[in-house]
Amino acid sequence: MGKWLKTQEFIGFEIKDKIAYITLNRPEKRNALSPELIKEVHDAMLEADDLVEVHAIVLQGAGQDFCAGYDLGYGYNPANQGDTSGKYRTRMGSMDDDVWTMTRKMHQMLIIPDIHKTVIAKVHGRALAGGAEMALACDIIIMGDEALIGHPGVRGLGSPPINFWFYHVGPQWAKRLLLTGDRLRGKDAARIGLVMDSVPEAELDAEVHSLAKRIALLDPEISAAQKRVVNIAMELAGARTLQKLATEIDARAHLSKGPAKQAWKANVTAHGVRKAIKLRDADYAEGDVVRIRAFEDER
Repeated sequence: MGKWLKTQEFIGFEIKDKIAYITLNRPEKRNALSPELIKEVHDAMLEADDLVEVHAIVLQGAGQDFCAGYDLGYGYNPANQGDTSGKYRTRMGSMDDDVWTMTRKMHQMLIIPDIHKTVIAKVHGRALAGGAEMALACDIIIMGDEALIGHPGVRGLGSPPINFWFYHVGPQWAKRLLLTGDRLRGKDAARIGLVMDSVPEAELDAEVHSLAKRIALLDPEISAAQKRVVNIAMELAGARTLQKLATEIDARAHLSKGPAKQAWKANVTAHGVRKAIKLRDADYAEGDVVRIRAFEDER
């Protein structure tokens, strides 16, 4: 383990069977993505990529969820907006200021596709909003059957600044999910290709470890070649360019003066972020979890 990793506050880092396990470790906040947590994940990915004894990486969450999303208390707390250091400055200033902040914070997650080693996201509980963004940046995603993935933040807040939805499911499902913020269970996410596979929750740990061990059999130089060729294919379809544009589009969406956005701002001021989220999602409650009708007979 790298010396600096011993002082990390918000992640766990363990090596087993040539696999580096990087664990989001803010269970009391459902592993919500603070700037510090994102930075620690970024640095841990680089460390795991550098260590010769590591052949594969698993990204997972401690507690009841993989990751419930971005820690909105940072960007939307009015008390943080006067901070000129940029630690909290986001979504309240100019469009350029917003892009600056997101590029330097959220874009640290793009180290996941950039590193040479394969990263498997092990998703239990919920992978929502920024948590879904982080999972979808990974090379392979395996979910628990009843785990949930989606981006409810699109309901009046903006568009995902890390945006790989199209590359997993194509235009129609990407639009279906981003136009509603609805969630999918793991078993249905696997059926449409948003994630590679889902298994019963009791089998998730063993399934992910088994696949990671199988990948770790390959020399890292060869596995890096396989990852890179697929990523280049995605880049030929504009995947990395889209990430730059997605951040600017998100910043533009933050400037919306429509009723949903204004209601959100008013509710945050009046009630705080947690209550504002409940009020935002109230009209979406029915049908919030998408069921894939083509597979209803199997259930």
